[in-house]
Amino acid sequence: MLKYSELRENIEIQPLNDDNNVQAYVTHYLYNLGNEVANYFKEPAFEYLTKFNYSRQEKLNFKWDIPFPTPINSKFKFIDLFAGIGGLRLAYQKVGGKCVFSSEYNKFAKVTYEANFGEVPFGDITKIDEKSIPDHDVLLAGFPCQPFSIAGVSKKKSLGKQHGFLDETQGTLFFDIARILKEKKPKAFMLENVKNLVSHDKGRTFEVIYNALDELGYSIHFRVLDGQHFVPQHRERIIIIGFDRNIFKGQENFEFANLPKPKKIIREILEDTPDTKYTLSDKLWNYLQGYAAKHKAKGNGFGFGLTNLDGISRTISARYYKDGSEILIPQDGINPRRLTPRECARLQGFPDNFIIPVSDNQAYRQFGNSVVMPLMHSVAKQITKVFDNYHE
Repeated sequence: MLKYSELRENIEIQPLNDDNNVQAYVTHYLYNLGNEVANYFKEPAFEYLTKFNYSRQEKLNFKWDIPFPTPINSKFKFIDLFAGIGGLRLAYQKVGGKCVFSSEYNKFAKVTYEANFGEVPFGDITKIDEKSIPDHDVLLAGFPCQPFSIAGVSKKKSLGKQHGFLDETQGTLFFDIARILKEKKPKAFMLENVKNLVSHDKGRTFEVIYNALDELGYSIHFRVLDGQHFVPQHRERIIIIGFDRNIFKGQENFEFANLPKPKKIIREILEDTPDTKYTLSDKLWNYLQGYAAKHKAKGNGFGFGLTNLDGISRTISARYYKDGSEILIPQDGINPRRLTPRECARLQGFPDNFIIPVSDNQAYRQFGNSVVMPLMHSVAKQITKVFDNYHE
């Protein structure tokens, strides 16, 4: 039988060149063959496929040969917004979820996403009509944090116009989450963001987000969780969970899981024979030491992070590609080295069969922007417990 890897070559699936979302329509259609979700993507998909001599009457038979296909017997549907490289998707597929829509702005992240899931995410979420998104049970979004402006609210009041919290979020990417929640009304959502979202602008940013979600009819649960319970990395993120009050009546009894005692150490994720290209040059190593010494003399804490191999690392960030300074691995007799892309994947809890099809620099950006997958999996399990109890 034809394999997906062969089909994708036949129909020229190249995520870097999908500025008009045509390949997103096609791969979403292929992913939903045989169910009603496919109808959301059918027309643009067929228009593309006919260029490669596939007719509407032809049944597309192929076998998925990707690392992370959708569960055969899925329990619920979810969408993956600001999808990155699919850390949240992995977590929710592990508990039986089927992804019916994905969106990601960065074209290199799309390459990694498609290599692992066989699906090209749609692009800029601000340009996607919420009505064109399939119905789903859970909305997932690791959205970027942006400043919120409430300018104009007093003007609306002076003009006698009503405003809601959705108005206050316009101009931010959170607004796109809110408008999709308002239109599609999924049973639940999970949002992920940096820890500082809670304290940003003296708490006003989080207050606007909380009130917007509450106004949309969701009961809210949130907590700052640390990835070090699952991986050897100190990485705190706020997780915001919501359940539709019309369905659960505020009686969902959701609880964040009791996380296991941290016990992972950096040594466990290291490759045996990393390429010498990851060792810092004398020039870079001397610069980092000089930079750290200069700031130490001023009483500042800026500097590189030479990691204790029997401990945990600092938080990896998207800037890791620049010099690797926040997480350096000591080496006997030679300069320290940065992590390899595979080690970065492990640091975020991605399995070793996760494909890394991009350059090192892009991989560093992608894993630095991603989530600690096992931590997200622990949250996913708690959400599905609520679903299971509700159905019982």
